[in-house]
Amino acid sequence: MKTITRIDTLPRFQKRIRVAAYARVSTGKDAMLHSLSQQVDYYRNLIIKNREWEFAGVYADEAVSGTKEGREEFQRMLNDCKLGKIDRIITKSISRFARNTVTLLETVRELKTMGVDIYFEEQNLHSISGDGELMLSILASFAQEEAKSVSDNMKWIIRKYFKEGLVWNVRVLGYDFHKGHLSINPKEAELIKMIYELYLNGKGFLTIAKYLNTQGYKTSRDHPWALMSVQKILTNETYTGNLLLQKTYKNNFLEKKKTINQGELPRYRVEHSHPAIIDLETFNKVQEEIALRASIIKHNPSNKRETAFRGKIICGLCGKHYQRKVTPYNTYWICPTFSKLGKSQCGSKQIPEDILYQTINGIFGCDTFDEALFKQKIKSVKVLPLNKLIFTLHSGKETSATWSNKSRSESWTAEMREAARKRNLERRALICQK
Repeated sequence: MKTITRIDTLPRFQKRIRVAAYARVSTGKDAMLHSLSQQVDYYRNLIIKNREWEFAGVYADEAVSGTKEGREEFQRMLNDCKLGKIDRIITKSISRFARNTVTLLETVRELKTMGVDIYFEEQNLHSISGDGELMLSILASFAQEEAKSVSDNMKWIIRKYFKEGLVWNVRVLGYDFHKGHLSINPKEAELIKMIYELYLNGKGFLTIAKYLNTQGYKTSRDHPWALMSVQKILTNETYTGNLLLQKTYKNNFLEKKKTINQGELPRYRVEHSHPAIIDLETFNKVQEEIALRASIIKHNPSNKRETAFRGKIICGLCGKHYQRKVTPYNTYWICPTFSKLGKSQCGSKQIPEDILYQTINGIFGCDTFDEALFKQKIKSVKVLPLNKLIFTLHSGKETSATWSNKSRSESWTAEMREAARKRNLERRALICQK
């Protein structure tokens, strides 16, 4: 006789949906960044409280436009989708996700092939729904036109300011900005005067940057000083009390790439628009000195010389590739971290190029440098403390050598002394012309 026993099915485990969120603000102002922080908290709590969802992260971009390529967090989110870590993305609106209709549809289609849904809160729309793509294309077109309209209105306001000789939302070290006007910040103004004085006393951009960093000074954006930041201070005529407005512009409302105005748009020069920190005579002296130093280096034949060392010399302290530095008196290889940020960030040493040649000649047992042999045998050269060099061969083997600087009297050749003499004569001639 048959015996039939019923076996009840086990409750089926329903996999939770892995949900992530994307947030973005398009300006770096404190208020906007605070808003972004609130968005991140909101989405984190929203996802965690839903028992059917599994928290897959919140991706947030600060102070970037709606284009796809420039958003690091957006790209990281897409990569996590490709790795199968996300099932659904929640975002505030179409304009927060992408202002460009083409970019939006491309991204939506790409994620759709992976089975990833995007939910737009303001539009109450799922991208994976039947009519989702059609609605998205229509709504995205409206969002793109709205962004263009906002951009055009903002440009009109800015250019109206320029025509009236007013500054638009600028941050210049040495000045305080309020309602289109600049007033001197006494503490910062002293720093500007010191930079000009250091340069006229013979210091270079890098030397000044290193000094400012060792003294604890910061740029207007609270960053360490570098060559370019010092150069911008020394070439900014705003410090003379005059303004040149609309020197740059944004290429379009989508990319918002800052572009130098080379005549595409009108520029406006405003004389005596605000108090001067640097008098015009001092400013002009600095510009002449910059041009003089540039001409000396430009006419140095070794400045254009290609070398086998490029890309092969590595700093043993910070890992950066050494760069070639040409001065009127010598040519060196130097770590860019040390060069830009100073000894506090990297205590490496610069190496005279002729010392490198001599050291390599000693390893190969040659009287003159053989560039072909060097490229064939040497993969990299690591620079270590105590003047030690580690040569890694293409075969994988390593060999080491030490080097030493020449004494001051040995390092100054007749050509260097002559270059220094000519430079001093040129400077005296400029002074006499005043």
